[in-house]
Amino acid sequence: MTPRERVLRALRLKQGMPDRVPIQFELCKPLLEHFSKKLDIPLNFNDNLYEDVSFRISGNEIRTAMGCDVVVTGAGTADSFTPQTFDDGTWLNEYQMRMKQGDVYVEVAEYPLAHAQTAEDIENYSFPDPFASGRYRDAEQLVAKYKQDYWIIGDIEVTIFSLAHQLVGMEKLLMDMALGAEYVEPLFAACTDFQIAIGKELIKRGCDAFWVGDDFGSQTGLLISVPMFDQLLKPHYARLVNELKAVNPEVIPILHCDGAVRKLLDAIWEVGFRVFNPVQPGVAGHSPQELKDEFGDRFAFWGAIDQQNLLPFGSDEELEKDIESKIEILGKDRGYLISPAHILQSDVSPQRVETFVDLCLKHGKY
Repeated sequence: MTPRERVLRALRLKQGMPDRVPIQFELCKPLLEHFSKKLDIPLNFNDNLYEDVSFRISGNEIRTAMGCDVVVTGAGTADSFTPQTFDDGTWLNEYQMRMKQGDVYVEVAEYPLAHAQTAEDIENYSFPDPFASGRYRDAEQLVAKYKQDYWIIGDIEVTIFSLAHQLVGMEKLLMDMALGAEYVEPLFAACTDFQIAIGKELIKRGCDAFWVGDDFGSQTGLLISVPMFDQLLKPHYARLVNELKAVNPEVIPILHCDGAVRKLLDAIWEVGFRVFNPVQPGVAGHSPQELKDEFGDRFAFWGAIDQQNLLPFGSDEELEKDIESKIEILGKDRGYLISPAHILQSDVSPQRVETFVDLCLKHGKY
């Protein structure tokens, strides 16, 4: 069975049982470089407009050789773009966010819309050109190489809510959402317009799904209330899904949403998302059995393996027990793509990555 056939059946997009639960994972740059050398496969690193998304869409040649059943692509930086760098090690990306490297992920040091107050402030901000030369070169090459045998996901993460707070600052955005600031609605609309343009180009080039990524939860609960989501954000996500599906009605909408977000899953379904990722483990309301019982007839699940503690620090026995349990629960009657809940970082050893894949293969057979 090809990986494409396996994923289509596992996500209930095609009749029939897959031979096993499909596997997906992403690797940080040191891990990609390690396996590039070990497997003698050149590392193709595709710089995304938002730096951390680069690890989602890079190294597909390496990851598929290791057992990954899907290919993930996305928009790259424009050919004409050169980041402006500063003496303190920070730089300006294509969004004109001043970025700095954190302990694990990049962080925004200065927000380009930190002083936004009015709709005019949003009108005067220039988003990157979604049609710039070179933006989809990697996507075109990956579709041409892998489309026949692999299911291809177009990644537009850091989509609406996350892009907005990376432009103005999280605290400011949340306060201004509550206070009804004039610029908030135009900002969400502008982020939506931009990502619709990116998503359309990826779908036109042959992506089978689009992957939206915005985090509405913390470890313990929602960052915003369900009524606030319904009023301020839900219409924008519905418009994005509808416009992208108009390009290809068969394309599958996927939502990546970290945190304890069970209370939003009904709204997320109503918007049109059909795959829920990353099913973050260890947070309130995310019991695998409860999620499968309540939402398993609506969503396929993607993720659920803890990369914060279990993969870097747990024993092989603990990892095996967790993988076996997640496959047994979330993979029952299909509907599961097994994966770590986020990008594997350098605290996970290369041997541990290989162990993860081996255990998924061992316990994933139907």
